[in-house]
Amino acid sequence: MNCYNLMAVLINHRSKNAGEVQETLTEHGCIIKMRLGLHETDNACSEEGLVLLQLGGTEAERKSLEDKLNSIPGVKAKSLEICSD
Repeated sequence: MNCYNLMAVLINHRSKNAGEVQETLTEHGCIIKMRLGLHETDNACSEEGLVLLQLGGTEAERKSLEDKLNSIPGVKAKSLEICSD
């Protein structure tokens, strides 16, 4: 059975919180397989952004990343595991 571990990270006040989020992602960089950042760009850069991650590593390593991100004010991280039959 093949499983994919994904995490969505919602960042409010991007200009204020982006540095701490980046430090956390760098600290856990060895388990990050893919990273995609999204934000609105209509007339100016949005202060809210979404980062999607595909993760490797152990369950404990993924949980550590999620907990550390959730400890940053204005940041909300949620994990999802989806497996094939």
